[in-house]
Amino acid sequence: MTVAEFGIYVHVPYCAARCGYCDFNTYTPGEDAHSTRRRWRESAVAEVRLAAARLGAGRQVSTVFFGGGTPTLMPAADLAAVVGVIRSEFQLADDAEITTEANPETITPGMLDGLLAGGFNRLSLGMQSADPGVLATLDRVHSPGGAIRAARIASIAGFDRVSLDLIYGTPGETLASWRATLDAAVETGVGHISAYALKIEPGTAMHRKMLAGQVAPTDDDAAAAAYEAADELLAAAGMPWYEISNWARPGEECRHNLGYWRDGDWWGVGPGAHSHVAGRRWWNHRNPRRWMAALDGGGQPIDGEESLTRQDRLTERLMLGLRLAEGLAVADVAEFGPTAALAAQADELRKEGLLQSQDRLALTRRGRLLADAVTLRLLDCFR
Repeated sequence: MTVAEFGIYVHVPYCAARCGYCDFNTYTPGEDAHSTRRRWRESAVAEVRLAAARLGAGRQVSTVFFGGGTPTLMPAADLAAVVGVIRSEFQLADDAEITTEANPETITPGMLDGLLAGGFNRLSLGMQSADPGVLATLDRVHSPGGAIRAARIASIAGFDRVSLDLIYGTPGETLASWRATLDAAVETGVGHISAYALKIEPGTAMHRKMLAGQVAPTDDDAAAAAYEAADELLAAAGMPWYEISNWARPGEECRHNLGYWRDGDWWGVGPGAHSHVAGRRWWNHRNPRRWMAALDGGGQPIDGEESLTRQDRLTERLMLGLRLAEGLAVADVAEFGPTAALAAQADELRKEGLLQSQDRLALTRRGRLLADAVTLRLLDCFR
């Protein structure tokens, strides 16, 4: 397998408003935990310093990713300060990829200049759709053209790498509407596009609307058709798929996320952030106040942890590796047991049109639509 880079994820849990489908660890102005926003910077800096003390300052960091929430609700100087302490406490690689997510309405020339000055070189914008009806169903506050304008402004400002995030399968969305969204995204000239199927999670506002009959359930067949349309259109635009939900021009793949999919190590900074280092996984307190209090006391803000079992590692190796266009070699899982049954099952999956070849476990387009089922069949070979 390709050796993964070490990354740092930084969670900013604050949003101006919560989208109806969102089940992330976020807080809006009307919620008490949002009042911690002014203290977020000093606590994030404290956790970076704690991470360096635990891991050793000699550890090289290849990627940094700010997610949320809406990181760009914070002043650019606050985000840059966290990058600065990562640079001073670790060995930040000269070619490090430093990304922040952003909502279009937070993007201004001043914000972009501040991010660039702070070392950021990649911007991931939440576009979701170019259809005003779809955006309304998703409770997005930006206009259909907001992300398109933000992408162009970012390019003019000096961001060489910009990504757009899209959502397909929203109730009421048509295939024609989805194709128009894809066309609009491609026309911006960005080199990376992510497209995720909408999942209506329990506990979200959209789930409550669905139970009340105000929003239709998602349709698996419509989502599959939308996925196939995205794969065709984006590949034709020079952005082949490299991960099930991600397409990019060669060389513009998200290195930070590749670290996750290649079973790499990362440290998660911020409330609710997850970390994975040397087979151990832990996660921080979700509530910002509890996260901050633990750091104020000089401790690590851990809410729970686990050491991965052999079966856990096998499951993740297969599940994550299959998500990538590069796939896995049968030899990549040989440490978990004899691979004769695996090779035989891979041959069956190839005959069914789900894998590209017997020796390398790489999904076809149809296989991508059935990735979970393929993973389970391969896992059964080790039981």
